Amino acid sequence: MTVPLRDFYTRRSLTELVFFYGTLMSGFRRPGRSRIETKLQPQGRGSIHAALFDLGIYPAAVPADDGRVWGEVYRMLDVETVLEALDELEGFRPGEPDASLYTRVETAVTFEDGHVATAWAYFYNAPLGRAQRIESGDYLQHLKVK
Repeated sequence: MTVPLRDFYTRRSLTELVFFYGTLMSGFRRPGRSRIETKLQPQGRGSIHAALFDLGIYPAAVPADDGRVWGEVYRMLDVETVLEALDELEGFRPGEPDASLYTRVETAVTFEDGHVATAWAYFYNAPLGRAQRIESGDYLQHLKVK
């Protein structure tokens, strides 16, 4: 049996963790995050294999073997509701991943204590233009230096 692509993303939401590396991290008080705040349980800081870029008002991570992006990991207490809200915030259309601003991908997250888990992360899916790479891979640190 073949699963339509649009259903593939919604049916594969077994992963209960989500990784935030930008303005969805705690402290930014992004309005969209407040809608799901009670459905998120902090799990700690971690990193993913990616490169981080400064797009001006928010960052963009793209998969990369030569970099680490640091962020926060949360357990979603209502996976379907949280992913639906995050998909909307990140401009991800499950039925049209190639036409989405960000794509949602299950990726390995390495926690600060060294253990690894799988979490959803949103990767930028549009041209980066002249965006500056954030070498530290840490958006919070980048903003303090900026």
